[in-house]
Amino acid sequence: MAHSGTPVEEDWLAALRNRFLDCRQQTLGLVAGLTDADMTVQSMDDASPAKWHLAHTTWFFEEFLLGAHLPGYVPAEPRYRYLFNSYYETVGARQPRPERGMLTRPAIGEVLDYRQRVDAALERLLAAAVPASVLALVELGIHHEQQHQELLLTDLLHLFSRNPLRPALRPALRDLHGESPAGGAPPMQWIDFDGGCFEVGHRGQDFAFDCEAPCHRVVLVPYALASRPVTNREWIGFVEDGGYLDPMHWLADGWARVQQEAWRAPLYWEQRDGAWWQMTLGGMAPLELEAPVSHICRFEADAYARWAGARLPTEFEWEVAARGQPVQGNFASSDRLRPVPAVRVAQSPLSQVYGDVWEWTASAYAPYPGFRTGAGAIGEYNGKFMSGQYVLRGGSCATPEGHMRPTYRNFFHPHQRWQFSGVRLARDRG
Repeated sequence: MAHSGTPVEEDWLAALRNRFLDCRQQTLGLVAGLTDADMTVQSMDDASPAKWHLAHTTWFFEEFLLGAHLPGYVPAEPRYRYLFNSYYETVGARQPRPERGMLTRPAIGEVLDYRQRVDAALERLLAAAVPASVLALVELGIHHEQQHQELLLTDLLHLFSRNPLRPALRPALRDLHGESPAGGAPPMQWIDFDGGCFEVGHRGQDFAFDCEAPCHRVVLVPYALASRPVTNREWIGFVEDGGYLDPMHWLADGWARVQQEAWRAPLYWEQRDGAWWQMTLGGMAPLELEAPVSHICRFEADAYARWAGARLPTEFEWEVAARGQPVQGNFASSDRLRPVPAVRVAQSPLSQVYGDVWEWTASAYAPYPGFRTGAGAIGEYNGKFMSGQYVLRGGSCATPEGHMRPTYRNFFHPHQRWQFSGVRLARDRG
């Protein structure tokens, strides 16, 4: 449908434009106060420099919208197509991912100028009559940038964890440590769910990524979910019981990783004078015992579940249980940027379904029945990664507000743990 200037369409276009501008401003807010060095260094192959995130999300709008749909648009710098392409093979060659930290040039000022130029061009594009397919790409670009907002935060956390000074993203975040607004996590309970045939996946006109569809039916047997995620205190029990030393808890690939990398606790945990501390975006702080455990990989989540006499939920068990709840929680907009203890919610038996920590599932990241990869470069967005990765659900304390929904499928390799990833237990009902 083309933009025809009716009042309803004008309101919708104004809202889309405002969300675009808000999203772009929120990204800049995340890096306020950082140095050029903070934004250039790359701490590992899985992470990207903050400066690269700023430029790549800009390149995405330029590549997929402006070049094709804004008459007369001239790319800001043709070489950026090589520097800031992520994985789009059909676009062309790109800077190798492990070497993004070598991009000392362009300097941060040039990247910010690039963002301003592209933003101004996008505003000109949205002021004209454009087809619905173009507006859909703007929507995709907003959600793409929101994904990178979360990655930017988690990549900075990993970077700062490698600095002996253990800096904070913002000094004010240090003041939040030790605060326990819920007064401790409520006891974990088992919440029963009936089996049956259920529709899962995205349906309707609201935005969703292609991997969330088509909507289809699944059969579930009766199951139970834990009322909240596993806490740091509970994870200490696993550590102290030798959980990282007993191969019987672990899948073979997970045990090999434990041995290879000498894992003895979640990422960012350290012991100081007999007490556990954790690196956070506010710097090093005493471990918040009642908060959900975070920065664990799927191998760790699975091992803990075995140790606890439980299992991981499937992604569809999670979705069916979660979709009746409002999408509310501790997201990035709370500005805590760390998981916090659960609060008992009278209206729902489940706590912290959304926000705080991504919850690992037992489900491989695979296509739904009837899934088809889209045409062209944009079709590379999700589908080609459906191999060797596992689904996480629910969002985290670094996920932007408004980016989450019950059908959202995040995915990572089973050994990766630099994200705010945790675990909610499941079990079969007898």
